[in-house]
Amino acid sequence: MKLEDLYRQVIMDHYKNPRNKGLVNEKGFKEVHLHNPSCGDDVTIEVKVEDGTVKSIKHDGTGCSICCSSASVMSETLAGKKVDEAKDLINDFFEMIQGNEIKEAQEEALGEALAYKGVSQFPARIKCATLAWKACEKALEDGDDNE
Repeated sequence: MKLEDLYRQVIMDHYKNPRNKGLVNEKGFKEVHLHNPSCGDDVTIEVKVEDGTVKSIKHDGTGCSICCSSASVMSETLAGKKVDEAKDLINDFFEMIQGNEIKEAQEEALGEALAYKGVSQFPARIKCATLAWKACEKALEDGDDNE
């Protein structure tokens, strides 16, 4: 099996069976909503941070398979990480999506998010892949605690 086929399977699995989908609207979660008017992708992210650690990430929205599956992958990739580590992973993801080289250790840390590496060849799809990650980055910007 070719690597591209494996990546396609990861994307389709997360699109058809999204992880952490559904907003909880609970105290302690910071909510960020972003919309991509150029293609209609629409995503809302809820992030809960406790003691400097990303405890939970929920997402909901509509859009293409790249956007929706990327939100699912992001929610699994960043949950459980320290806030600074999550911010670094978000930055690594952005670098990879733009076609920039990242270190092997960074690739390992990104895990299933590597499935979006090929998006760099399709500039119009970069916003699709990064929308949920940008929303999460925005939620994490305001400090380490959501309380």
